[in-house]
Amino acid sequence: MKILFCFLAFGLSFGHAQNTLQLKEGQQSPNATLDDVSWITGHWRGEALGGIVEEIWSPPLGESMMFSFRLINNGKVSFYEVGHIRQIDSTLLLQLKHFHGDLKGWETKDETIDFKLVNLEKDKVFFEGLTMKKLSDDEIQVYVVIGKHDSAQELVFNYKRYQ
Repeated sequence: MKILFCFLAFGLSFGHAQNTLQLKEGQQSPNATLDDVSWITGHWRGEALGGIVEEIWSPPLGESMMFSFRLINNGKVSFYEVGHIRQIDSTLLLQLKHFHGDLKGWETKDETIDFKLVNLEKDKVFFEGLTMKKLSDDEIQVYVVIGKHDSAQELVFNYKRYQ
């Protein structure tokens, strides 16, 4: 499982992506604010990767929206992600770190996985290799590119509001 997600972190390829984008060479991230993506706020659950996936997003505060993610397989945590969307000047940046179920980190101490903002539409935000889409007040989809080169594929996570 760790190898699968390391490809996400280090070897993004977009040849097979249908719902994700990347910045073109020399292209800058567009202007955006946390209010533009505040619809992500909430507690979300779904099924993916052979188990239960869960994300919890805080509302904007302190120029960030923090989140936690976990994957549960066979009743145990396979891994966590912790991160945030940061307001940086006039745009947004999504950053995260991975942790095993015992909270031992995947990335080095000062390393983060960064997803630059590519495009923003009503109820849809495109970061490099990761897209979030609001389907309704109680349902979102997240698309993530994993793998590299010809083996890259885009996974979809279907979430429903929990609680």
